[in-house]
Amino acid sequence: MRFVSIVSAIVGLLVGTAIVGYYGFADVWHALAAIHWAGFAIVCAYHLALFCLLGLAWYAVLPPPRSVGVGTMIWGRIVRDSGSEVLPLSQLGGFGMGARAATVAGLAGVLSFASTVVDVTLETLAQLVYAAVGLGLLVWLHPGAAIAKPIGVGLIVGVFAIFAFVFVQRRGMGVVERLAERLAPRWIPNAVGHTRSFHQHIHTMYARMAGPQVGFVLHLTAWFANGLEAWIALHLMGVNLNIAAVLAIESLLYALRSFAFFVPNAVGVQEGAYVILGGLFGLPPDTALALSLLKRGRDLVIGVPALLIWQGSEGRRALRGEREVHSGNEAR
Repeated sequence: MRFVSIVSAIVGLLVGTAIVGYYGFADVWHALAAIHWAGFAIVCAYHLALFCLLGLAWYAVLPPPRSVGVGTMIWGRIVRDSGSEVLPLSQLGGFGMGARAATVAGLAGVLSFASTVVDVTLETLAQLVYAAVGLGLLVWLHPGAAIAKPIGVGLIVGVFAIFAFVFVQRRGMGVVERLAERLAPRWIPNAVGHTRSFHQHIHTMYARMAGPQVGFVLHLTAWFANGLEAWIALHLMGVNLNIAAVLAIESLLYALRSFAFFVPNAVGVQEGAYVILGGLFGLPPDTALALSLLKRGRDLVIGVPALLIWQGSEGRRALRGEREVHSGNEAR
């Protein structure tokens, strides 16, 4: 699996570079430079504020009494996205990193991973609604767009997939428990207890309907806010594109990114999608690629420091554990 991720990342990087080169490195750089450092800072600040909304959505699904504050979930969400967007990992790797960051910050380990599953499910469900709105805007603005039909089919498949995933979470965990019972004695000590606890946490979160409902609404709001961020970025670059067109581009872009989840950071996929979708709404290829590079630069500026801080906290935790073990051995 790691080999596939590495190969996908290399191929995606080559494709992305080829796309930028085809439309001209100088032209893309000129379009990107139009935003200036002040505009780039505004985009980064906006995205950090968006993390607060995403962290609050994750916090909303936690069953009371909560042992951590909203800040812990915001931090976990930043690490989650940083792992997915900065490191050559699949999205699953980022999910694990975010859950681990929340655990190190004080949230119980099993609850951290269980709530991540529920939060990701709600975010995906909200994304499907967002993509459906984008598809509607595409059909309304460009009735004959050839890309509309395959995206529509993909959305239908996505709806069935996400509801099947919810069903497995709520009703199908017994299969996982039976598997753990067979494997636990030899391969996974305490797996049965952890699996049952994981299942109980998920059941509790879904049984408390207010939490998932609030989480879904917050995620849907965050998706539209993410589209607004792109509109702001284009405006700062001197491009006045209709907000409906930008929302259509952004919603369908992230739908295509989800379909290509196996490509780390969606390298190449994002760039190609921007050129295709942007062209439908009159966005020049160099500007579309500049917007893509702007987002990658934003992710690096936010993600690299976040990952370094997280690694530092992991290192301090490991060091404390070694000291405690050493002290215990000396006491004996």
